[in-house]
Parts: sequence; C-alpha cells; structure tokens
Amino acid sequence: MLTYTICFIKRKNDILLLNREAPAWMGAWNGVGGKLEPGETARESILREVKEETGIQLGEELRFKGVVTWTVEQTRAGGMYLYFAEVDDHFEYATPLKTEEGILDWKDIDWIIHRDNVGVATNIVHFLPLLLKDDHCYEHFCDFRNGRIVHAESERISNEVEQRDELLRELRFNRVTVQ
Repeated sequence: MLTYTICFIKRKNDILLLNREAPAWMGAWNGVGGKLEPGETARESILREVKEETGIQLGEELRFKGVVTWTVEQTRAGGMYLYFAEVDDHFEYATPLKTEEGILDWKDIDWIIHRDNVGVATNIVHFLPLLLKDDHCYEHFCDFRNGRIVHAESERISNEVEQRDELLRELRFNRVTVQ
C-alpha cells in the first residue's frame, strides 16, 4: 500500500492548491492531501484530508485518477494515490485562505504548468495535463537525482489499484532496479 493521498480540485480553469508550511514540498504549491491513517482506505483518507485541510466535503465528484510514484537517487522513495474533483463553476470558496497547513488559493491551470514556474511541486507539470484531459488512471512516475527530475513517464493502469493493494506490485515504481 502507498502511504499518501493527493487531490486536485478544479473550478472553471483554476485548481485549488496549498502552499505548504512543512515538508514535503514546504513553500511550494501542491494539491491537498496527506498520510493514510491505520485501517483507512485511500478514498477515506483523501476525503478526510480534503475536509481537514479545506473544509470542503467532497462526494460523487471525487474520482480516482491513479498514483504518483517516485525514486530519489535510484531508491524507491514514495507514492501517493491521486484523486481529482471538479466542482461547479459557481462553487463559493474564497481564497487566499490561511490554514494550519499553509495557504490555500485558486491558481490558473496555465500558471501551474508553465515551464518557467518554480513555485509548484516539480512533479505536477508531468502529470496534471494528463489528469485533466484523460479519464483513465495512470501511474505517474518520476526519478529524482540531485534534487531534479531526470526522468518522468506516465503509464496507464487499472482503476482497481485503488481497492486492490496486490496490484501495486505491478507499478513501474516497483520494477525499478534499486542500487
């Protein structure tokens, strides 16, 4: 089982992001989410994390979109279940909003994925466009070396990964040769 969850909430052409006050990605804009608690499913975790971090209660609009995995210096380092929710264009949520976790704000999609933007978690630009335009689930894998992504790829996976931990063994992340 992966230990983290992350969600990107879309309204019109904006995504609700959190500028985190603590590691990982401290000082960078990223989706909302966090660590799974013991006995919690990935879906239960992301619903709880979104509610805790934003006050937003998601329902039917929440969709499982795959996983994000990464290696650091050729060592398997982590992974998270990836979720997406699109709220109504008229959904009221005033930002910027200071919270215990950091600052929440709606950010334009083009700003988020701009190649010169150094203010977002660096792996977002590798998977957000596909997450937004494709209904399938993917493993979005990134290889970090010396603090930079040297390789990124997205591979289509079964949506059953959300409920079936044994399918996680098939991920690219688990096929990486560890040094």
